[in-house]
Amino acid sequence: MSNRTTKSFEATQFKPTPNNLEAFFMPFTSNRHFKANPRLFVKAEGMHFTNIEGKQVLDATAGLWCVNAGHGRKEISEAVSRQIQEMDYAPPFQMAHPAAFELASRVAALAPTGLDHVFFTNSGSESVDTALKIALAYQRAKGQGTRTRLIGRERGYHGVGFGGISVGGMVNNRKWFGTALGGVDHLPHTYNAKEMAYSKGQPGWGAHLAEDLERLVALHDASSIAAVIVEPVAGSTGVLIPPKGYLEKLREICTKHGIVLIFDEVITGFGRLGTNFGSDYFGVTPDLITCAKGLTNGSIPMGGVIVSKDIYDTFMNTSAENAIELFHGYTYSAHPVACAAGLAVLDIYKNEGLFDRVKELAPYWENAIHSLKGTKHVIDLRNIGLVGAIELESRPGKPGARAMDAFLKAYEKGMLIRVTGDIIAMSPPFIVEKSHIDQAVSIMADVLKAID
Repeated sequence: MSNRTTKSFEATQFKPTPNNLEAFFMPFTSNRHFKANPRLFVKAEGMHFTNIEGKQVLDATAGLWCVNAGHGRKEISEAVSRQIQEMDYAPPFQMAHPAAFELASRVAALAPTGLDHVFFTNSGSESVDTALKIALAYQRAKGQGTRTRLIGRERGYHGVGFGGISVGGMVNNRKWFGTALGGVDHLPHTYNAKEMAYSKGQPGWGAHLAEDLERLVALHDASSIAAVIVEPVAGSTGVLIPPKGYLEKLREICTKHGIVLIFDEVITGFGRLGTNFGSDYFGVTPDLITCAKGLTNGSIPMGGVIVSKDIYDTFMNTSAENAIELFHGYTYSAHPVACAAGLAVLDIYKNEGLFDRVKELAPYWENAIHSLKGTKHVIDLRNIGLVGAIELESRPGKPGARAMDAFLKAYEKGMLIRVTGDIIAMSPPFIVEKSHIDQAVSIMADVLKAID
């Protein structure tokens, strides 16, 4: 028996005191710094959060790239409320509920031609690990079980599961957690400041970087490679936009060698580039698409993997009758409340024409972002759709410090931004007005002038 004193029932009850911040171990956050200087949101509506002091904060990042339709949408909360009162949960193994099939059909209808089936998850990280498992199982189902190697890309972000950090290429996400999955290799990232600085949209240089996949095929042999996974636009690593022709070359090489091509569209899915998916924007169709974030407007955790007809049919046609075709799933796959949220969100996107709105606003956004050229500390600007990046010169020996100061100063001035290293990323909700864009760029200019 342990000699530790067991907490009494009373002691374990949450004490609603303003400074009770210790129990929450915060993700991707400097816990000690935050708890000494807390920033707490208590309300959100439209384009703004309201913090605990009652101050409005312009949301220039759509939460975490997810609140595409803006905050406080009554259509979503009412749909969620109706669903949770009618049926709070339904088991997804050997059972189902109608909304799961409706949402899957509507997501598949938005996807590129040939991607006709949806496997639901609860996050982008789960979507990535699911897609990797589907790719591996598909190769085995078609009699190519030697194909177990996975290829990611340097500076790629694919969530925080062991599969995602293995194929991902962000150092801090990998170095703390051991070797993760074996049999993983990486393509080079696509960013070259000398050739690409201040690009508007896709850079003209860099398509040849995709040819490094042929080197990996020669090194490992195609018979050992199951899948390649890339983000069409690498978001969390600092908005790295693919060179013209790059994704097309990847598709060509994967097709040539029988390699499954996975597009991680957790950020670019559901309108961020002004199209249904990034695949549509670039005119390149992968075999699997991961999605999350914009699927439910950030209201309820949910993700998915959109699967090609060929892959789905392979599972169906190579399994015995009544057998489980894919030994994978989650307790909350296609959760009824999440499905209700997703259906309401897709209605908003359609009824308000929000993807077309992104397309219409993109040129104004581009000009606004690039108006910061020449501003103090700025060494590069890049944009695509309603995504922009402001890259700052790093302080000697202190990478990331200047951007973090910019984050804190922007919050102080009433705006939420996203930083990674010394790169500031901005990705507003699709309901953004030109006046909001002007305000965001003005605040950003003032912030950069104010910090060392």
